[in-house]
Amino acid sequence: MTFFQRLVTESEAERNYLLASRQIQDGLSGRISLETYISYLSEAYHHVKHTVPLLRATRKRLSDSQKWMEPAIEEYIDEEFGHELWILDDIRCCGGDAEAVRNGIPRPETEFMVSYAYDFINRINPVGFFGMVLVLEGTSTQLATKGAEAIQSSLKLGENCFHYLKSHGALDIEHMKFFESLMNKVEDKEDQGAIIHMARRIYILFANMFRAIPHDRGLRHAA
Repeated sequence: MTFFQRLVTESEAERNYLLASRQIQDGLSGRISLETYISYLSEAYHHVKHTVPLLRATRKRLSDSQKWMEPAIEEYIDEEFGHELWILDDIRCCGGDAEAVRNGIPRPETEFMVSYAYDFINRINPVGFFGMVLVLEGTSTQLATKGAEAIQSSLKLGENCFHYLKSHGALDIEHMKFFESLMNKVEDKEDQGAIIHMARRIYILFANMFRAIPHDRGLRHAA
């Protein structure tokens, strides 16, 4: 078993907890309201805007034995830069107040997830951050495009309201190939353990972020 296979296998229970979230299941079926979609985008903005800073924090904290990962981190930074602006554009397209989101604060569950990521990088092991990469990019490959198409059809929204979700669904398929190759080069047992541990925790925290988004099946309506 490769390390990537072990990582996926040992975080399966937590991944299933995430996928069982009602907001995700209803999103995949298009059974959510416009308000729920905008609320999702708002929380996405508040964690995606930290992706590049988290990557930079990871790069800064690498030990000498972990420096071989620096080129991969640089590539991730180049790829992820500015994606939070796509989300603000999607919010505007849906009729939401993007500036209020930009200047606002996230729900506690989103804040806790981001804070945990910074804490783990700075206090325990910086390469543990790749456990978060598994969660966010792995979830995108499974859900983003399918969910975007279902929500677009249900709410009768334009293509321009799904820049973030649709681009990530396609982009992250390639990213996951790169990620799998990178993980299979991780040989240090402590680094492997840190990545698995963080993946398991982030799956739970990410699920809690989704589950905190206001969602009432009875309020679904077209835009």
